[in-house]
Amino acid sequence: MSNVPVDMLDYYDEEVVRRIIEKYGYGEREALGLFLESQTYSMLTNPLMEMWQFGPEGIFNIWESERITGSPKNSAYLRMV
Repeated sequence: MSNVPVDMLDYYDEEVVRRIIEKYGYGEREALGLFLESQTYSMLTNPLMEMWQFGPEGIFNIWESERITGSPKNSAYLRMV
């Protein structure tokens, strides 16, 4: 099994964390921690799931659905799959 490229993860970390900060007002460290500890991030780092295809806005939506409902699978992005 191959890994998700580090530069791709860095890009998603930066973009999703920026959205979390803008929408929820968390500090950068807290926002990063919330993202990195999420099921959404675990899914993003699994190369078999190919989550990067959703783009940063989609990943943020999935993370936000997880945060609100407790499961990333409640996101409209994942219900369509």
